[in-house]
Amino acid sequence: MMKPDLEETFQTLVEAHKRILYKVCNLYCRDRNSREDLAQEIMIQLWRAFGKFDGRRRFSTWMYRISLNVAISFYRRESSRARYVSSDEQRLLQTVAETESEPEAIRLLYGLIDTLDPFNKALILLYLDENSYQEIAEVLGISETNVATKINRLKNRMRQELS
Repeated sequence: MMKPDLEETFQTLVEAHKRILYKVCNLYCRDRNSREDLAQEIMIQLWRAFGKFDGRRRFSTWMYRISLNVAISFYRRESSRARYVSSDEQRLLQTVAETESEPEAIRLLYGLIDTLDPFNKALILLYLDENSYQEIAEVLGISETNVATKINRLKNRMRQELS
């Protein structure tokens, strides 16, 4: 069992970086119920791993890495499950209503991002969140050069699709 001060530290750090959780959940899940399930799963994994958190690294980098790994696994699991389960009309209408309130540019961006594989979704999220190439490389476990190359390819692809 973890000490109360460790729990308090964890809660303080997560509260200070909760926007990471929101961004990851919004990127990988379009409906509210799935976002809530993913957020819960991420929080559980963050808590389980917190005892091994190395305080010499930035908490946000550590949180991104765990959140994105959980989200990618969740996305893959949900995608394969969705092939066998038909969506009901009510949820579809609810998702449409949620996205209609977003500005057109944001809907276009989400539409393009939705077509990306899970790894590239993570890459574009970190880039749009203004992380440095070094931070992105650390979170995703690839080189900075690879980050730069992949981001340029994604930018070119998005430009082509928007024109």
